[in-house]
Amino acid sequence: MLRKIVVTVLAACLLTGALCTTAMADNGSRVTIGADNSDDAVDTVYGYFRIDRGDVEELEVTNAQERALLGDLVPDTQIGDVALSCAYVETRSSGGIELESYNIKYVTDEMYKSALQTAGIKDAKVIVAAAKPVSGTGALAGIYKAYEDMTGQKLDEEAKSVAAEELVITGDLQEAIGSVSSDIMQDLKEKLKETKGMSDSEIRDTIRETAAEYNAELSDGWVEQILGLIKKMNELNIDPDTFLQLAKTGEGMQGFLAGVGDFFKGVGDFITGLFGHSAN
Repeated sequence: MLRKIVVTVLAACLLTGALCTTAMADNGSRVTIGADNSDDAVDTVYGYFRIDRGDVEELEVTNAQERALLGDLVPDTQIGDVALSCAYVETRSSGGIELESYNIKYVTDEMYKSALQTAGIKDAKVIVAAAKPVSGTGALAGIYKAYEDMTGQKLDEEAKSVAAEELVITGDLQEAIGSVSSDIMQDLKEKLKETKGMSDSEIRDTIRETAAEYNAELSDGWVEQILGLIKKMNELNIDPDTFLQLAKTGEGMQGFLAGVGDFFKGVGDFITGLFGHSAN
């Protein structure tokens, strides 16, 4: 009888483990390397990725590819004439966007996450790194390239362009008013359903009111830039509920994993108890 109980419990554990593994299985992973990195620099970024070179298919990203995405948005002094930003991208079936960055001085993790959501990337693990401090704007081109190569699906070109513009505007705004820029932009994205039917004047008021919620005051110039971005997002027909869901997904997945861990700990305690009693 005891043996039957243990076998049944172990079978349940294996089944649950298989289901969890299937739900969290990676659809693939890629590394993108800025074309102008030295071998030593590449070794450094692989250390940040915590994998060995050769374990994951590697793609090269050139400065020309970065400029194709960002050339009209980023000053030459910022984008430079070399490609140094690198990225590790791993697609997932759920869990939202998990992001880490190393030696990135202009783009924050939240800015990357928000821009990737706008471009249509919902579930992925991304590590952006450079061997020395860089702005990190060029990494966006590499992430897009890696994602499209893995999935075989082209991201909408207009969505990629709007996401890049969002990244740049949020970054510039951060230098003007601080880290709340990301919060303001995310809040406005969640209000897209409301702004879609508004006049330009009403959207401007919404932008100012949203900024005021974070104790920030925007100049007319900033309001106009954000207005233009919001109108482009509305033209993409981005579902605002998606942003609300994605904002909560990471926390929800962590809770799920914690629950799975508690389950297996409970099963382990149960089996230990059974064998403990039988030994007596």
